[in-house]
Order: sequence, then C-alpha cells, then structure tokens
Amino acid sequence: MAAEEEAAQPAVGGAAVTNAAEGRCQARGCARAAQAFGCPAAALLSAGIARLLLGGVMRSPVRGLASSDGEEGSDRTPLLQSTPRVEAAPVCGSARYNLAVLAFFGFFVLYALRVNLSVALVDMIDSNTTLADNKTSKECAEHSAPIKVLHNQTGKRYQWDAETQGWILGSFFYGYIITQIPGGYIASKVGGKLLLGFGILGTAIFTLFTPVAADFGVGALIVLRALEGLGEGVTFPAMHAMWSSWAPPLERSKLLSISYAGAQLGTVISLPLSGIICFYMNWTYVFYLFGIVGIIWFILWILLVSDKPETHKAISRHEKEYILSSLKNQLSSQKSVPWVPMLKSLPLWAIVVAHFSYNWTFYTLLTLLPTYMKEILRFNVQENGLLSALPYFGCWLCMILSGQAADNLRAKWNFSTICVRRVFSLIGMIGPAVFLVAAGFIGCDYSLAVAFLTISTTLGGFCSSGFSINHLDIAPSYAGILLGITNTFATIPGMVGPVIAKSLTPDNTISEWQTVFYIAAAINVFGAIFFTLFGKGEVQSWALNDQHGHRN
Repeated sequence: MAAEEEAAQPAVGGAAVTNAAEGRCQARGCARAAQAFGCPAAALLSAGIARLLLGGVMRSPVRGLASSDGEEGSDRTPLLQSTPRVEAAPVCGSARYNLAVLAFFGFFVLYALRVNLSVALVDMIDSNTTLADNKTSKECAEHSAPIKVLHNQTGKRYQWDAETQGWILGSFFYGYIITQIPGGYIASKVGGKLLLGFGILGTAIFTLFTPVAADFGVGALIVLRALEGLGEGVTFPAMHAMWSSWAPPLERSKLLSISYAGAQLGTVISLPLSGIICFYMNWTYVFYLFGIVGIIWFILWILLVSDKPETHKAISRHEKEYILSSLKNQLSSQKSVPWVPMLKSLPLWAIVVAHFSYNWTFYTLLTLLPTYMKEILRFNVQENGLLSALPYFGCWLCMILSGQAADNLRAKWNFSTICVRRVFSLIGMIGPAVFLVAAGFIGCDYSLAVAFLTISTTLGGFCSSGFSINHLDIAPSYAGILLGITNTFATIPGMVGPVIAKSLTPDNTISEWQTVFYIAAAINVFGAIFFTLFGKGEVQSWALNDQHGHRN
C-alpha cells in the first residue's frame, strides 16, 4: 500500500527533503525531551487536543517517522509499524462494534441488577425501625421542606435495623471478590461468551427470587445477594478475555469504553426508574422487571455473539483479516499460564495500585454520597432522582468521549500507548481528588457541592481509557486473568471503604466528612503517581510464547 502511494506521488524537490529531514530532527528532539514521561512533546499534546476538539481531522507532522527511528518506536502499536497491514474495516455494521453494543447493554443490565436493591430497600424497611438511627447534622440549614407524598405501600415491610441493612448491601461484595481470578482463568481457557452470558443470567434469576428470599428472612437475602455477587464477579474478566481476541490495538479505547460505559448508564437509569416503580407499584416489581430484562439480554447475547472473529457467522472477510492481522504477534499460543512471572511483573502491580485507589473513591461516593447530601447538606435526593444520577451520567459521557479521544491520539497523532494511558489515568484520578477536596471546603453551598461532586465523578471516566484497559496492552492473551487479579484487590475498597468512612463520621459534621474526602483524594493521587512511574504500554515478554518481544 505504501509502495502504491509512493508510485502515485510526483518527484519532490530538495526543499521538501530538507523539510522532512528537519522534521525528523525535531521529532527526535521532542521524543528525547519527553522520554521520561513516555509522550511526544508538550506542543504536540496541546496541538493534538486542540485538533481533537475540532474534529481530529489533521495529522501529526511526525506521523510515520517512528518506524524509522528506533529510539522513538519503543512503545508503538503494530498498526503503526512499517510492516504490511490490512486497511481498517468499516465501523458501521461491523461485528466488533455489534459486540461492543451488546456488551454495553449487558453491563447496563448488570449494574441495574446491582444497584436496584439500594433503592428498593427504602420501601422494604419499616420507617419506625431506622428512625432512631438517623443522625442529621444541624450545621447546614434545611435545604428543602419535607414533602409528604402518598404512594403505593402494598409491599411487605421488614424490621431491619441499620446494621442489618449494611450487611444486606455489603454481602454482594463477598461473593463478587471470590470469582474474579477464577473467572479470568476460565475465560482464558474456554472463552468469555458463555461465562459472561451465564454470569448475568444467574444474577438475573437470583434477582427474581429476591422477594421470596426476603420473606424467608435476612439470612436468606444475604446469601442470595452473595450468590448474585458470584455471578457478577466473572463478567468483567470474561469481557476482557473476549476483547483480547476482538479489539484491534488502535480501537481498544473506543470499543472497551463503549462496552463498559453501560455500567454507568445502568446506574443512571435504574436509580430513578426503581424509585418510580416503587412509587407507582411496589418494591417487588423492581426485581421482577430487571430480572426479566436480564433474561431477554441473555438470549440475544447467545444468538448474536461469538468468542472469536474466526467463529463468528456473520463477520465479513475484510473485518476478520483486519482484526487478526492487527493482533498478530501479540497473542500467546502457550497453554499454561505463566503465573510466577506474571505476579512478579511490576506493570501488573501498577495497575493493581491504580485500580484499588480509583475504586476507593468510586465506592465511597457510590455508597455514601446520598448520605452526605441528606445528612450534611440536608438535601433530599429522593425528591430529585435525576439530580442524584447526574454524576454517573457525567461519568458515562466522559467514558464515551475519552475513548474516542484516546484512540485518536494514538491513531492520528502517533502518541505512544503508555503516554495515553498515563495522561488519561492522571486526569481521571487527580482531577476527581481535587474536586473531592474542594467539595469539603464549600460548607453548605448546596449547588456548588453538587457541581463539585458531579465533576469529580465525571472526570473519573477518563480512567476507562487509562489503567482500566492497560491489561490488554501488557498481556492480551491473559487480559481476563489480569483483570481478575486487579479487580480482586479493587473490590476490597467496596467492602472496607464505606465502613471506615462511617467510623470517621460518628457525628456527621462537615469537618469529619472533610477527613473522609482527604483520605480518598490522597489514595487517588498515590495510585495515579504509582501507575505513572511503573506502568507500561508494551506487551511483556512473559506474555509471549517465545522471545520475540513485541512492542505495543
């Protein structure tokens, strides 16, 4: 293809050759200047972002030089090397983007099944039981007068105190953490399609039995939620394993951000929708509706998806060749998993630290943000369901846009993989930390509090194109196992973070909550710095079945 273009080009004069030589010298100088960070020059970064905002139509002046300059090509994707490659297959109607869309709805259902209990539990509890447990701060004035609204209350009520409710909500994570690594291992052996499908199907079926389990008692409900966690625990590793065979390196950010963004939108829609269902019907229908939707999704998933491009019935020959050629020399054919070198890999532990740090803030806000807004700011979030979901809508939008931007920086501006991963992780972790700390300093300014917390959660969406998909960069063949390992550690904050936050806020004062925000922000910053120092963007030698160390 390059030869055809050269034959079609007219002869160039000495001035053009001189300009090209100067461009190479400038490119080398820029690369050396930014070598410590792994990025092209700062000027190219600012110019690249500006071009992206204007549509990303212009290309880097140094595009194509990396293949001839070994010192700059240490971290390039194979699609940017000088080896022959198949032209990118169209996006519209493609099998890989159909997979991304179906995965999007799968994770939409997954998170709807996960968070619906937090809303339904309000109607499941006898209000007199928890009245004594409420401890509202008087530092801020009442933001809105309580509104007594008559709504359907035909659902059965239970005498569960605050501690019991905490066990019910937290039991999910005790099942979820168990199946992370096994899920990644099984997916690497048998494929992720059935594992992901049956993981969501099992969660959907268990959700349908939630009202029955509640009638049996709190013990039965805790066991049921733990079983739901077992089913959901395999889903993310299984999806990562599938993308290791489906996602071309220059489309990883877009494809994975689309598929995983369903989780955020599922939270956005299921929270207010669950409230509406409880209002007009009763809480039992929350579980029936989302459970049935999960079963419908499973049927579509089984009929339309394949584990690999080679086994897909409707994929075009062009798209199959494009995917397979782009992943050539990145996948390992060895049967055994290199556990020892894998666990000794510093780039893997860089992802572990970043994932743990990010989830500390994420789970703290996910579980305690409504409490902070109600008990400190005295803002009744239930009266404004759309506003309570706003942070997650912002995160969903940011995930989609950042995925597009990340791949544009790599494909059109020749940015190295590690540069993109580091920059997006820094924005997605330090940005939320700054606004989280700021939220603790604004006192009782309700509007500014909501704005800062929304911006904090929104900026976290950048991480979807940062450390979150770095598993596929360093070891595509074992991406599911790597995600299982990192997500095992990253589940711990969901179990202990809210407990620690609760213990730090016995009196629900603004100063106590400032401490909670400080801790979350400090952990986030530490994770961002650790990943920046030790993260890598190339396929690691232990992830290949021979000595041809391929750079990504």
